[in-house]
Amino acid sequence: MEVPVDLSHHINEKSRARHPSPLKDIIKFMGEEGMISLAGGLPHPSLFPLHEVSFKVPGPPGLGQPLDARQQQSSDLTIGRDPVSDQIDLTQFLQYGNGSGNRQLLALCNDLTQRVHAPPCQYQCLLHPGNTNAWAKVVGLLCEDKDFVIVEEYTYPSAQALWVPLGIKAVPVAADEQGIQAGQLRQLLEDWDEDVRGAKRPHVLYLVSVGSNPTGITISAQRRLVEDDPYYFLQYPSYQDSLACTKPQQKTSDDFLKTLTPSFLSLDTQGRVIRLESFSKTLFPGLRLGYFVANPLFTERLLRATEVETQDPAGLSQAYVLGILQSWGIDGYLSWLQSLQFQYLTRRNWLLDSFSEHFTLEAAEKSPLTSADSLVASIRTKDGTLRRPVFSFVDPTAGMFVWSKFYFDKVPRFIELQRTDHQDPEQAFADELWKAWASELVLLTPGSYYHPWQGFEKTTTKARGADPSTAHFRFSFATPTQHEIRAGVKRMSEVIQRFWE
Repeated sequence: MEVPVDLSHHINEKSRARHPSPLKDIIKFMGEEGMISLAGGLPHPSLFPLHEVSFKVPGPPGLGQPLDARQQQSSDLTIGRDPVSDQIDLTQFLQYGNGSGNRQLLALCNDLTQRVHAPPCQYQCLLHPGNTNAWAKVVGLLCEDKDFVIVEEYTYPSAQALWVPLGIKAVPVAADEQGIQAGQLRQLLEDWDEDVRGAKRPHVLYLVSVGSNPTGITISAQRRLVEDDPYYFLQYPSYQDSLACTKPQQKTSDDFLKTLTPSFLSLDTQGRVIRLESFSKTLFPGLRLGYFVANPLFTERLLRATEVETQDPAGLSQAYVLGILQSWGIDGYLSWLQSLQFQYLTRRNWLLDSFSEHFTLEAAEKSPLTSADSLVASIRTKDGTLRRPVFSFVDPTAGMFVWSKFYFDKVPRFIELQRTDHQDPEQAFADELWKAWASELVLLTPGSYYHPWQGFEKTTTKARGADPSTAHFRFSFATPTQHEIRAGVKRMSEVIQRFWE
């Protein structure tokens, strides 16, 4: 493996000042054979009111089995307080830990990382209580107050909400179907003027690199730094390609991994990438469990923050994940992920099928909006002679969302708002449209939630330099049933007919 380059200059002043927790140092010695500890303040395990936990868990779909084999009869995963057997000892998960997480679980996270990404540079894994908290720790590691962070053109709002009180601002870089545009990123950094900006050139790039929330874009291998990647395993073929494959076949683990876009981590030869892994999308969000994969220089500082901020992730979550990964094995877990991949592909297709049912859906180059995103949804005028574009979107090949760009330029109500010299007619009409949908009992997520925070002076459509007469909305196909998706798109289209005609 490559040795990381010296990146210590990227660690901020606060993180440099962190010291190891002395209490955690004591815990290291408590495990030595024959040690009598009169030092710690750990509650005695006999007083913990929990002796055994049992989970009903499915087995992963096996090779050659139908992809819905996860519905097979469940089995018991029982974890008890039995330190003398070769079973998982529940006691160790009920007690305070050392901050880095259970050793056996960390070993499996390392195995999974090596199998999936094969990082060319030295790395370490460190457990964390979910990617939201993990990102907070990364900001506390790398960013000074009033820094700038480079982000995609539309960015996950919780990631930004964390840094706004610190005076940190986003610097958005435009993206296309292949993700953030490398040429524009290079130009931004080359042209950065510290005197004009009032801050040093940004050194942190935050990306959801696969199935981005909200855009659904996956950065191509040609454009592959903080990599927040909870949707990595939810990659699938394009809508048109998937229609030609009515009966997907389960692949071997190695063949499955070959179908996935290479991660930044797999290309990092200098130790610059901090990857945030999560079990939220692959198992369930309530676990609040994931892990960092990063240069040991960074994980050591992240551990110092963990010791005094969050301790370990929840012990029962660690016990469950360790138990299920030991039960399934790495190949079984990858088989489970293939099943998830197919489930989200199917849901994506339900949504796009519904678009086709209520709109004329065509490639941008064949539509009235040749320069739009890859697919355009239009309605017919009353006489049926003209197509009137309503929204465009990139066909998502990962994740849970469709990111749509709506066009307002010929909508009577929007034109009326423009004539009133409204400060932001685009946002005002988008708000009216959202409320009209809500009144018909269908919800979309407003695109305004994902605008990069650039300061109070850049909140309107014009000030942000966004395309005039447009706004964005996000569709999610993750939760609703097929019936609900069809009913929701029908309600949405009926509201659109009222406004666009």
